[in-house]
Amino acid sequence: MLGEEIKKLVEEYYEDTIKHRRHLHQYPELSFQEKRTSDYIANQLASLGISFERKADTGIIAILKGTNASLHAPKVIALRADMDALPIQEMNDVAYKSRNSGVMHACGHDVHTASLLSVVRILQRLKDEFSGTIKFIFQPAEEKIPGGAKKMIEEGVLEDPSPKYVLGQHTMPELQVGKVGFHSGNYMASSDELYITVKGKGGHGAMPHLNIDPVTIACQLISSLQQVISRMAKPQVSSALSFGKLIADGAANVIPDEVKIEGTFRTTDEDWRQRAHEKIERLVYSTIEGFGASCEFELRKGYPVLFNDNVLTKEMKAHAASFLGRENVVELDTWMAAEDFAYYSKERPSCFYRLGTGNKEKGINSALHTPTFDVDEKSLKVSIGLMTYLTLKKLKENDRD
Repeated sequence: MLGEEIKKLVEEYYEDTIKHRRHLHQYPELSFQEKRTSDYIANQLASLGISFERKADTGIIAILKGTNASLHAPKVIALRADMDALPIQEMNDVAYKSRNSGVMHACGHDVHTASLLSVVRILQRLKDEFSGTIKFIFQPAEEKIPGGAKKMIEEGVLEDPSPKYVLGQHTMPELQVGKVGFHSGNYMASSDELYITVKGKGGHGAMPHLNIDPVTIACQLISSLQQVISRMAKPQVSSALSFGKLIADGAANVIPDEVKIEGTFRTTDEDWRQRAHEKIERLVYSTIEGFGASCEFELRKGYPVLFNDNVLTKEMKAHAASFLGRENVVELDTWMAAEDFAYYSKERPSCFYRLGTGNKEKGINSALHTPTFDVDEKSLKVSIGLMTYLTLKKLKENDRD
């Protein structure tokens, strides 16, 4: 059976996958700086005799064609892995700890890349099983707006050949190792960034009547903007507006001339997203000008809502249950984090699912984007095997279309 054959090959390449993952973890690189990572991927593909080309500076696309001539109407499926790291100082005491100070794979992109390299090897071994084409996308800069996916698409990653479907996976430490999760429809939020400079008139803290205090104005603005979520958005629409940076560089008795504010706006509804942008902008200017101050305002539009195609996701979930057991496949809630995989999902029917990487008994339960994030490496068996299985099942189904 196909599933058992894949599982045997997973065992054969498991130790190599761990080596890939640990090497990548030791040498993390920030968005669009993944030169060493890109070269490592290229060398691995070249050793397998897999043709590839570079896109978006550090990105790589590889192509593998099935050789089963008895099957007809071959289709193209794309598999995507991101490969950039985060500006975080790792605190784990492990042999494969990051050697690049202040940079860490704290979001599991090392897992995604190492897994896809092994998926390439297994599918190459099984190329007599299918007649379609598989496009492997090793993508840079998922962590930084405007996102590597956008640039890859602009440079033709979804053309020549054009994939009919795109699959991707992401680590999930809240989900125990051995399990995977799916969510149909709008799964992950859009992500926009707000940059506001409130410009007032500074002076002595003992004489506030002579000043235009940007600190109190900034506090009022942050409080007022929450009404965009609590009073302007439909309760049924998921939205979040958070401010994580406020710089008022005065002193205990000095009111500064200006205050800088940075925040993020997220939602799972694209129509509301556009209306919310207008409401936020109006409220920013009216509030600040109402206090006699002025401002600089930038709303930096980020990733769109990630939509998992309903039909494709239902199929992938059923195949996952067949491969892993129904008890190991869970239904996920909407996630307010953002992902530039959303750009692929706007262009092609896509499925972005989650890989359980946590293990409470081993103390592996730190959240994504934290300095103690790690994974139970047994999850690599699931990540390799499932993506291979889903790909071949979909190609075989398509051959019968």
